[in-house]
Amino acid sequence: MSRHRYPLGQLIPYGLLGLPLAALGLPLTVFLPPFYSQMPGLNTGIVGVMIFAARLFDVLTDPAIGTLSDRTGLSIGRRRPYIALGTPILMIAAWFLFVPGDSASALYLLLWSMLAYLGWTLIYLPYTTMGAEMSSDYDERTRITAWREGFFVLGTMVAIMLPAGISRVAGGQAAGLEAIAFFLLVALPVTAGLFLWRVPEPRGDRSRVKWAESVRLLAANAPFRRLLIAYLLNGAANGLPAALFLFFVTGILGASQATAGIFLAIYFLSAVLGLPVWFRIGRHWSKHRLWCASMLWVAFVFVFTVTLSSNTYSLVAYTLICILGGSCLGVDQATAASIQADVIDEDTAAGGDGRAGLYFGLWGMATKLAFAVALGIAYPLLWLAGFDAGADNDPGALWTLAALYGLLPVAIKLGVVAFMWNFPLDRQRHAALRQTIERGQG
Repeated sequence: MSRHRYPLGQLIPYGLLGLPLAALGLPLTVFLPPFYSQMPGLNTGIVGVMIFAARLFDVLTDPAIGTLSDRTGLSIGRRRPYIALGTPILMIAAWFLFVPGDSASALYLLLWSMLAYLGWTLIYLPYTTMGAEMSSDYDERTRITAWREGFFVLGTMVAIMLPAGISRVAGGQAAGLEAIAFFLLVALPVTAGLFLWRVPEPRGDRSRVKWAESVRLLAANAPFRRLLIAYLLNGAANGLPAALFLFFVTGILGASQATAGIFLAIYFLSAVLGLPVWFRIGRHWSKHRLWCASMLWVAFVFVFTVTLSSNTYSLVAYTLICILGGSCLGVDQATAASIQADVIDEDTAAGGDGRAGLYFGLWGMATKLAFAVALGIAYPLLWLAGFDAGADNDPGALWTLAALYGLLPVAIKLGVVAFMWNFPLDRQRHAALRQTIERGQG
């Protein structure tokens, strides 16, 4: 690992790959489930079950791909071959998933979702793992992840504005999703090629730790276990509003999908502007305290969503919620990712050999499992409450939607804050770990 500050000529190509990945990620979680729910023969319950099943498959691929990349010893690197392999797979799968025609079966949704998630994992997992390996410095890791998460937010804004504009012109959501597919077909190979050309992979030997020893090291890594649980819970808290966003805006606020796009644009623009502000506020804090502060803030802001209804006041109030809550999205993502890299140093200091792929695979598994559980619970519960995505709903169904969207995520985040507030891996502990690792490396 290197301690030098990376130049913009490498940080920008590194972060840029996150842009098309994010442009795909938001529609997969926010736009596609409601879109498929309105197709003939499908409903929110069936769509929730199919995506839940696809996510379970995706959960299993993360640790497998992470471990494979750790043990790969090709001359072009350990991580880069998987990014090159995943690019065409994701391009093909995304096209069929986003352009299904006038109707699609549950099996169609399941199969193409599974393939899209596989392509995503082949790219995203080695990509984030490389970010952790690029530096061993406590603060430089945060800088690297901040560039990545910043481009992720920009990519998310593309995923909001592009389909919204196309849908308005073409008069349908299907045209907007097709526009995202076209964007991905162009942007993903370009950014992946630039990444492979300009971003050197940190030097490192492939992992040779035996499986039994690997399990022992994982079990002994207490900060890893604690962070994994927090990451799983926080992922569920973030996944619930994402999965239910369109239903909330159209069903509770009575707004159109075009207005929903405006809300999303405000939310993610606030995330871009808020990221440097939050890092300046917490520049001398340990990362876990900064993460907790961001979760407390969003919980305080987001709880007011349950007071909203279909009127002008609620539209203005929800805009303010998007601004204030969105301001801490970037730091929530970047800080947690930076802590992940630090936790791997606990493993290395205890005798591991840089198995970052396995760790990021397990964190990816936790994130996807969290969203799968959120979607697998929320959609069937809405269906049981009588919620219909294409019709008017009674007060009971709308209250269920509001509680799942605004109350449950807040309760989960408060629990994560209590769990992480006294996290043992702070700035001082990390400095001691780096000294141990460097003595071991001579």
